Amino acid sequence: GIQLPKRKPAVQSFMEVWVQSLPSPEELIKMHPLLWPEVDQEVLQSSSTRKIYQALDDIDEDAGWLAERLWSTDRETAFPETVTWNGQNIPCFTAQGYRWAMALANSRAVFVNDALRLLPIMDFCNHSDKAKEVQGATMGAFGTIKGAQLVAMKDYSAGEEVFCSYGPKSGADYLLDHGFCPPQVFKTNVAELSFEVDSEDRFYDDKLDILEFETYDQKPMDPVQQFDVVYAPGQDGEPDPAMMQFLRLCRLGGTDAFLLESIFRKDVWGFMSLPVSEVNEAAVISTIVETCQRAIDEMAQCPQRGPEVCTQLRESEAKALTRTLEYLKREKEALDLKEYYQQRRLKDLGLDSEWIADEDDLDSDLLGFGQTRLPGGADYDW
Repeated sequence: GIQLPKRKPAVQSFMEVWVQSLPSPEELIKMHPLLWPEVDQEVLQSSSTRKIYQALDDIDEDAGWLAERLWSTDRETAFPETVTWNGQNIPCFTAQGYRWAMALANSRAVFVNDALRLLPIMDFCNHSDKAKEVQGATMGAFGTIKGAQLVAMKDYSAGEEVFCSYGPKSGADYLLDHGFCPPQVFKTNVAELSFEVDSEDRFYDDKLDILEFETYDQKPMDPVQQFDVVYAPGQDGEPDPAMMQFLRLCRLGGTDAFLLESIFRKDVWGFMSLPVSEVNEAAVISTIVETCQRAIDEMAQCPQRGPEVCTQLRESEAKALTRTLEYLKREKEALDLKEYYQQRRLKDLGLDSEWIADEDDLDSDLLGFGQTRLPGGADYDW
């Protein structure tokens, strides 16, 4: 079974009281989407680009793995299917119990010291947009013990409720993590788009190798990536440059595939940060447009029922998707005006200008060793 931590009696007593204060599965059914009735989860599935069904599938898959390899080994003592808690029988080491545990952990945990952590007492704080986030801190005489702190934004009176901020998140993140959306979150409209390297791509292995080893100082990247599209007052809907970079690599092929050769392997990820070719850029824009339009069409088919927060989330994400579509349509019309890899490379080599036959006419101060043409001097219509 699980080796329970050894705690001092006072600490153990405190932990027991804290556990008893947690909401039961019945209480969370009304509070957290992971435990909502299926009819409401169906509405949420069509109301957001961050899919609750995917979250539920991941949780159930983890629960199945644990049940097969751990829980089933000792159902009598270590991993019972139900336990008595606050005078009622509740599911414990089962798929249903695991969903309850994940709902509790997601809604109460905070990201501190590079990890998601449950912090008893601090997890009682409700959210306020005007409060600060829980932050990492150090304790002890020499400051070597890791801890956490919450700095108040005002003076609190005895008995007054203390608030913290749950951090900058999208509406979908707030709903799926904490079970609610603060009104402030809808001032910025955010939708999530998912893309992946096509497993049928003839250059699939080369692209995976680049993502794993050649993304410079970044961590290795998975072949499936999620990106936010954002619209807020004053923004024009321009996509995340990181999304464009990833998709340029995903859609790299045809006459551009030479960039995947080993001689360019250390540089190709950097090349993807700028337009590669008109064909590649058009494919990238089409991919994003199709994904956005598919999400909008799915939202339009959503049943007009369910929790009000689903309607708010759907309207917010639709604004972000629509704004992104508008921006990309303008970009598609201006593809012939962009500078691509070939032009940049020729300019770097000083080969983008007309050749001057009479070397006596050259200004040697403007030329490098061996050059016979002025960089950027041509008037070519690319």
